[in-house]
Amino acid sequence: MAENGQNTNTAQNTQSGKYQGKTPNITKNEFEYAQDVIRKLAGYFQTRVVGQQMLKLSLIAGILADGHILLESVPGLAKTTAAKAISDAVDGKFSRIQCTPDLLPSDIIGTQIYHQETGGFETIFGPVFANFVLLDEVNRSSAKTQSAMLEAMQERQVTIGGVSYRMPEDIFIVIATQNPIEQEGTYPLSEAQTDRFMIKEKITYPSPEEETEILTCMEQGTFAKQPPVLTIRDVDRVQEIVQKVYADAAIKKYIADIVNSTRHADDVLPENMRGYVRIGASPRASIAFLNIAKAVALMQGRTYVIPDDVKRMRHQVLRHRVNLNYAAVADGVEPETIIDLLVGSVRTP
Repeated sequence: MAENGQNTNTAQNTQSGKYQGKTPNITKNEFEYAQDVIRKLAGYFQTRVVGQQMLKLSLIAGILADGHILLESVPGLAKTTAAKAISDAVDGKFSRIQCTPDLLPSDIIGTQIYHQETGGFETIFGPVFANFVLLDEVNRSSAKTQSAMLEAMQERQVTIGGVSYRMPEDIFIVIATQNPIEQEGTYPLSEAQTDRFMIKEKITYPSPEEETEILTCMEQGTFAKQPPVLTIRDVDRVQEIVQKVYADAAIKKYIADIVNSTRHADDVLPENMRGYVRIGASPRASIAFLNIAKAVALMQGRTYVIPDDVKRMRHQVLRHRVNLNYAAVADGVEPETIIDLLVGSVRTP
């Protein structure tokens, strides 16, 4: 066992050295600063959420990569709690929008109010004008209301009364939650809407040990809200540092090859899995892969990306972009199964 472990570590170290940039873009001070911010985010998250290590990785990496995040699980698995916890760690403006079928676009982006005494209109901004916006149960809002978020998420602006208004210039991140099992009174997100989210994370049930710890923490009151540990400027600065993380040309080609495989799935999938993929991933997937891999690399204590950083986030980046047809649903084929086969078909550099 010791020999196997030693060989594995040697291989990982060799791989890491292969992709390390010859001229580091990140200074020592920047690296240490980023590591301190990451530690504070992770520590704050752990004071509010038990377990859910992959969720913690996805939320922190998504924020550092400046991307919108979609969370999915059955009720009661702390989707809202996790989203609130990660945003509470930062001393910024937070808005929560509880989505319902009667929610109007103006309830999100804002509207104009006419004042009779002045004969003019006053623009009232909606809750979307915040650094962190939680769209709770986003699939309960109508398609018209969902589409109101498209401009904000992609263009970072909204239009009210024919006038465009910019979102916060420093940090603007949407964290949306949805429940996959309830269909009555819901409006599934369109492909155009889901593609705006950098990553989609599925939350699983806690283990018996974790559930016991949850009960103990609830009893002791340790889940109480704590003061913020970071400022918006801290997050903004680390986002700038993430962009400096080195990604070799071979890594970029690896990403492009993975995304391209989703568009020609039947050419690389085993015969028994062909015919299930309806639509492959767009170039947004490649951009998301690169940005999230840089964030993961920095979280792992590196200033350069290795293939494992890309592989680690394959489900989060692709599960909402690789669209399966009804035959796959009928046969019980999950997107993650197809994604693993597609990524496995691409040669690792």
